[in-house]
Amino acid sequence: MPKDLCHPSLADEKSKHKLKRLIQSPNSFFMDVKCPGCFHITTIFSHAQTVVLCAGCATVLSQPTGGKCRLTEGCSFRKKVD
Repeated sequence: MPKDLCHPSLADEKSKHKLKRLIQSPNSFFMDVKCPGCFHITTIFSHAQTVVLCAGCATVLSQPTGGKCRLTEGCSFRKKVD
């Protein structure tokens, strides 16, 4: 079955390395995270390398891992748009 190289599917593009895609794009993003305790919204980086605390109540919002940071249980987030 022939494969269209000019119009790859979204799943194919997501699985490729960020530099091997048809149009290069980063895997990281900024996101707004809502604290489950005080509902204060904090902007954090998706690949944060430090522990992020809530400015309102000093609750831990995310823990660093080897790649993307892991959000604390109960935190909700949304990607920031340009």
